[in-house]
Amino acid sequence: MRIVLFGPPGAGKGTQGVRLAEKLNITHLATGDMLRAEVGAGSELGKLAKQYMDRGDLVPDEVIINMIKSRLGGGDGMLIDGFPRTLGQAEALDAALQEANKPLDKCVYFKVDQDELVKRLINRASEQGRSDDTPETISRRMDVYQQQTAPVLDYYRSSGRIVEIDGLGTPDEVFNRLILAVGGENKN
Repeated sequence: MRIVLFGPPGAGKGTQGVRLAEKLNITHLATGDMLRAEVGAGSELGKLAKQYMDRGDLVPDEVIINMIKSRLGGGDGMLIDGFPRTLGQAEALDAALQEANKPLDKCVYFKVDQDELVKRLINRASEQGRSDDTPETISRRMDVYQQQTAPVLDYYRSSGRIVEIDGLGTPDEVFNRLILAVGGENKN
């Protein structure tokens, strides 16, 4: 199964992605984690990405697309969170998966209202010390999401691959909804 977790910053993609990948025994590709690892390693990609991330902007498509494409090999199952964030990225992902004869099965969209998202991001900043979770950056990230990423939702809707779930509630409640959305069974 090949799944994309989609939603605004703070919607729970990372938290739920780890759990779902483990439950389904599939590879978890989290672009945010990959980029933060590159930043931490001080690589050229990390230095470039940090400039964008610290402002709350998206890292350019070509950088992210190449990073993801290099990791698409491997087994049949994968879960991608934090990607795609633009129409160009969504189209590039579809093309790469089609070329590998491994099309995307589902895109799960986490619906969460903006007040809750801001609260979650501020809390995450205090717990994890994330430089991309300052009040100014959060505001910028929300604007960027609405302008550049929200249109991806329509792209997946038009192909019938989108499944929407309520992202509010405890992590276990959201996970139960996620399992049902992807057609899995929850045996917590």
